[in-house]
Amino acid sequence: MDSCAPIGIFDSGIGGLTVVKELRQMLPNEDLIYMGDTARVPYGSRDPREIVKFMHQNMRFFMAQKVKMVVIACNTTTTNAYAIAKEMYSFPIIPMNSAICEAVKAGGGNKRIGVIATEATVHNEMHRRSAMELDAAVEIYAKACPEFVPLIEGGQIAGPEIEAAAQKYMGFFKGTGIGSLILGCTHYPLIADILRKHLSAGIHLVNPARATALDALTQLKREQLLHEGKSKGSLKMCFSADIEKARKMVKLVLNVNTAEFKCVDLTKYEANK
Repeated sequence: MDSCAPIGIFDSGIGGLTVVKELRQMLPNEDLIYMGDTARVPYGSRDPREIVKFMHQNMRFFMAQKVKMVVIACNTTTTNAYAIAKEMYSFPIIPMNSAICEAVKAGGGNKRIGVIATEATVHNEMHRRSAMELDAAVEIYAKACPEFVPLIEGGQIAGPEIEAAAQKYMGFFKGTGIGSLILGCTHYPLIADILRKHLSAGIHLVNPARATALDALTQLKREQLLHEGKSKGSLKMCFSADIEKARKMVKLVLNVNTAEFKCVDLTKYEANK
């Protein structure tokens, strides 16, 4: 596999940009191709079979781009489709890191950990299972937050609606004694400041994007696929709808003006096409 080939990253929408941000900081020489499925966001309330179907379309798109690695920058896809993907595709695939270890450290050893995520991720119990594998004493308090992604995708990362949703969901954690809160959807770091306002003092927010980017770096080193060039990597931003809205969010999250933008119809990447 060519070490100069690009890395693919995908999410149901703009949330995966938080992972792209970490990847660009950690792997500045790598060419990145992002695929945000904004035409079908959110994934979190969909049937698991549909999520698997969307995963395959994303993977086939990246096969056509001749990538050397794919990062699944979506917790919902990680929980419902990663196990299938890693058995079917030849390039390395990096799932979202559950960040349980980071949460325990951030909470000063407090093993009561909060998680906010989509309905599909909470139902799948990804974080609870990861915690059991790490330490049976870790207690997970998980809350599905279905209103967040539609609001964030609509550009409402501030204002009364997102404040009201945050107040409602964060109220779940009162009295739990958690020391940290995992942002179990890649959209949620975009509203971190709002979340903090509605949590008890001393609760640390944990963004799994950095741990996921570190997993990608580790795998690239292991497979000897790191790009050794010294020039800054390129950035290609693909979305399945709402390119202009996506362009504004890319500027907000990544602060870049040089990215290439393209609209992609993922339904063209069905198995029989």
